[in-house]
Amino acid sequence: MRATTKFEYGIRLFLLVVMDMATIVLSYFLGLWIRFEFSIDHIPRRYIVAAGRFALVAIVISIAIYYILHLYHSIWRFASVSELFRIILAYLILAPILYFVSRIPALLIPLSVLLMGYVFSGICCLFLRFGIRMLRYVSAEGKPPAGEAEAERVLLIGAGQAAHEILKDIQLGKEGIYKICAIVDDNPLKQNRFLEGVRIEGTREDIPQLVKKHDISRIIFAIPTAPAEQRAEILNICKDTGCRVQTVPGISQLLNEEVRVTQLRDVEPEDLLGREVAHLDTRDVSRMLLGKVVLVTGGGGSIGSELCRQIATFHVAKLVLVDIYENNAYDIQQELKRSHPELDLSVVIASVRDSRRINQIFEEYKPDVVFHAAAHKHVPLMEGSPDEAIKNNVFGTYKTAYAAMMNGCSRFVLISTDKAVNPTNIMGASKRMCEMIVQSFDHKIKEHQEEALPVLHVHVDDEFGAMPFTIPGKDNAGYQTAKTEFVAVRFGNVLGSNGSVIPLFKKQIAAGGPVTVTHPDIIRYFMTIPEAVSLVLQAGTYAKGGEIFVLDMGAPVKIDTLARNLIKLSGYKPDVDIRIEYTGLRPGEKLYEEKLMAEEGLRKTPNAMIHIGNPIPFDTDQFLAELENLMQAAYENDVDIRSKVQAMVSTYHPAGIHGSEEKGSGYQQQIAGGVK
Repeated sequence: MRATTKFEYGIRLFLLVVMDMATIVLSYFLGLWIRFEFSIDHIPRRYIVAAGRFALVAIVISIAIYYILHLYHSIWRFASVSELFRIILAYLILAPILYFVSRIPALLIPLSVLLMGYVFSGICCLFLRFGIRMLRYVSAEGKPPAGEAEAERVLLIGAGQAAHEILKDIQLGKEGIYKICAIVDDNPLKQNRFLEGVRIEGTREDIPQLVKKHDISRIIFAIPTAPAEQRAEILNICKDTGCRVQTVPGISQLLNEEVRVTQLRDVEPEDLLGREVAHLDTRDVSRMLLGKVVLVTGGGGSIGSELCRQIATFHVAKLVLVDIYENNAYDIQQELKRSHPELDLSVVIASVRDSRRINQIFEEYKPDVVFHAAAHKHVPLMEGSPDEAIKNNVFGTYKTAYAAMMNGCSRFVLISTDKAVNPTNIMGASKRMCEMIVQSFDHKIKEHQEEALPVLHVHVDDEFGAMPFTIPGKDNAGYQTAKTEFVAVRFGNVLGSNGSVIPLFKKQIAAGGPVTVTHPDIIRYFMTIPEAVSLVLQAGTYAKGGEIFVLDMGAPVKIDTLARNLIKLSGYKPDVDIRIEYTGLRPGEKLYEEKLMAEEGLRKTPNAMIHIGNPIPFDTDQFLAELENLMQAAYENDVDIRSKVQAMVSTYHPAGIHGSEEKGSGYQQQIAGGVK
């Protein structure tokens, strides 16, 4: 749409002032004409002269009040209650002023003429300003403009403020061509009433019937304040209608009067889960983070970046973001600079596998709290490159944990996964080993045997052999200063993360299918990224050392159901418009994930969504002794690395076919469908 120039605006303003002047004069002479029986000949000359003088004074006073109350500054095609209120206020102010003016002898006019002129001029003022909106509304109700025959037919859920904003937006025709055919709302007092001329025809139970009755192709959910369970119930009805389903973004937009058609988003599968948002005890988290130096490894990833976003709100002394992938690190750096300009932020490009670099970072920044999110997480890719999973996940965790301990860090929180429970793939086994590392560090610190923790590194010089690796504090302050509390937080899949199944399904749907699912019975636990991270922060406040915190992921979800729901929410029919194809379980993949090993049990915490698993005992000394041999095997790219891992992790039972280099390379090509 072409923008209005200053010259055009000036012309419109001038014309509005002229029309106001003309209607004021006409209003009072019309009142005079009616007063004297609709005959000009019957009007005494003195009243004609007085009315003319009075009209001129009324013009000056009225225009001045209009200007003061900004009746010449509004965009009148978007006029609403605010503008109406200002017109009413203007005429309330004008009433006593015009009365006293009309009693001046030279301006004396009959009171009946004053009253009629006052009413007529008020009506004209309203019409001149609301006429554009009225004409647009009448045209919308009457003959449809060109192209409206193809208007998308919409059912609106909710008859509150958000729905009213959406209706106004659509009726003004600002965004696309839509026609609201009906509204549903569960409030019985609203039934059969009208909102902006559209009838409220029923409740949620009537949605399928109304979709058929009005040939609806799109449903808009406009109740941002609805509880998660109620929202899920209604959206689950909508997904089976074959319509595209959208929702308003949230309550903040409603409060700011920003609900617009352009801000509608497609309903996501997480909207159907019916999970209430996790409530974060900000006081405990603030006590843990306020004024502290916080370091996040893998800070550019899905979990790491959300950790940084939430940590930035707690007034930390400094946030250090560590990541090996510079593009992701750059993106979150720029986002945090925009959203938290006051934040003292350092972004460091480094690999957790490089012990000297990691120790250098810890020496420089001396973090108080560490969230270790850096890891290789993609199951099929790690099955094809098992040594890389061990190098990055196991020894990246060990080296980071060691640097944290030796540099006086107070708390180290490992981000783990439900795939660490009875793992059937190398990624899950590597994360279980990370948990064992955390427990080993905690055990040695509590037993004051920190020196028994081996210094693991791979720094080789061609001429001199192994390079020395010095840990600050080892030779002076000693290990007695170690105070780090090591804990792990375990949860399942997060919706929308890098490698998550949902972005893949969306791309496949956009391409017309097929949507690939590995197995019709495969299930996973799901949680949104912000929810998972808020619970990670909360769990960190409960740390005493050595715990494995387990997040309540709710009920498991079938991936097949997830795919079908996503197809339905996009307005298509599964296996009719979009075909679902089952590709078979990928290497190392299980039909279901477990949150805890059976023997671990659960203990409660103050937060009902966070539990503590009782540690499974293992020989810490033997585990630590075997780590060095495992590191050597991993860096030699041992093809038999799985058997070495299995010897160290008793719950690891590799699934599928492993071993050959040819098959391993083929694993990297199997990325279709399933979960990460």
